[in-house]
Amino acid sequence: MDSSVLIESFAEFAKFKNIDRPTMMRILEDVFRTMIRKKWGTDENFDIILNVEKGDLEIWRNREIVDDNSEDIWDHDKIPLEEARKIEPDFEVGEEVSELIKLEDFGRRAVLTARQTLIQRVKDLEKDLLYQKYKDQVGEIISGEVYQVWNREVLILDSEDNELLIPKTEQIPKDRYRKGDVVRAVVQRVEIINGNPKIILSRTSPQFLERLFENEVPEIFDGLITIKKIVREPGERAKVAVESYDDRIDPVGACVGMKGSRIHTIVRELENENIDVINYTDNMELYIQRALSPAKISSIKVDEENGRVSVFLKPDQVSLAIGKGGQNIKLASKLVGLEIDVFRESEGFEEDISLDEFSDEIESWVIDELKRIGLDTGRSVLAVSKEDLVRRTELEEETVEDLLNIIRSEFESESEENN
Repeated sequence: MDSSVLIESFAEFAKFKNIDRPTMMRILEDVFRTMIRKKWGTDENFDIILNVEKGDLEIWRNREIVDDNSEDIWDHDKIPLEEARKIEPDFEVGEEVSELIKLEDFGRRAVLTARQTLIQRVKDLEKDLLYQKYKDQVGEIISGEVYQVWNREVLILDSEDNELLIPKTEQIPKDRYRKGDVVRAVVQRVEIINGNPKIILSRTSPQFLERLFENEVPEIFDGLITIKKIVREPGERAKVAVESYDDRIDPVGACVGMKGSRIHTIVRELENENIDVINYTDNMELYIQRALSPAKISSIKVDEENGRVSVFLKPDQVSLAIGKGGQNIKLASKLVGLEIDVFRESEGFEEDISLDEFSDEIESWVIDELKRIGLDTGRSVLAVSKEDLVRRTELEEETVEDLLNIIRSEFESESEENN
């Protein structure tokens, strides 16, 4: 293969892959020096002159002429006088010889190997550039076009046709993709799998919601408002705690926007995810009240040592505090960093019964499990919903139903006796 054909084909391939000229030159020289080392054991006394535009390659071997009987004739940078005079008849001992090495001198196999090596080096460089590009963008929002939809992941192409993935676990459950759709997501992580960069995107990450707020709320982008914490049930509900560094700015109002203009844009992007924006405070009791909004709390007992808080509400507020499928209380617990236990306030004085008195009908380990979460009387158990009891204990739903029926029956029978 002619050197100009090799260099021109490589240069064309490198340009197609957006490899800059200095990098291209470095790769070419590295590959040719590798060929030289394989053939002569060293490349110290070789000069390589490249002209990528013209496809020119010159390799010069530089050696000092020594006497034919000298002990140095085997050195890599020495040449016997007799051999030197085959190149130029009037050479003398002590002179320098620069010999032009042609590509054909390496052999056809070596040249073909060099061609493959050049292509592979560019591909490896392209992978490294892709890895570095997206490694620097972790946590940032990017846009891409849906190229292929599979059961477990969606393949996205960016503006340079790089392949990015959104696994099922990083998709909002309501997301539905079709080829050609433009999708926004945050760069979650970049991995190297079998030598290939794998870029994972996410639409369920709290960071995605944070970046959306930064895009829609100038005060957050400018640093006048900070997002303290975000917790999400992707596609369903989210809670965002915000704080203002300027007393003149209402952080919640700024995030919501005039008539909800700012937050509606975010909600639409997240498939109508219900977003609660909460004013952050260091006052834990007030923070918990805001986190459980829209429920109105009657009283709170915080046990920070054990990481729990008991909130007492009127019966009509309990379902609001817990929320659909327990979402509100679950997100509120994550937001404040404490496990929240909800209790109904009993209205007026009512006679109560110790759980130990139910030992004939309820197994002792079940009673112990109820006591573990602070419930030691019949009415204290009835004040908690079935769903909350299942969530807070290790009891099965069927077991909870049975014990609630037993306790209710006891109070009903007592009520009938009193009447």
